[in-house]
Amino acid sequence: MPRFRIPGPLRRLSNGEITVEVGGADLGSAIVALDERYPGFRDRLLDDKGDLRQFVNVYLNDEDVRLGSGLSEKVKEGDEISIVPAVAGG
Repeated sequence: MPRFRIPGPLRRLSNGEITVEVGGADLGSAIVALDERYPGFRDRLLDDKGDLRQFVNVYLNDEDVRLGSGLSEKVKEGDEISIVPAVAGG
């Protein structure tokens, strides 16, 4: 199963878990599985249209999914999905 790495600000949704393994054939279904196990992740990661939110970066095995197939990106056993909230400041 693919494994999500949960950033500090979102760990309250995962009951403090740093990594969470979920099922899914692609990134979109993995996010749905994560949200089913720990409600709230879908709203944090996806907008009303079901696309990745603008200020959330998601990496599959260190590759930005926006540069590939996005939520259609296939996932497999041992893949690591990293959620990286964008940091803004001035």
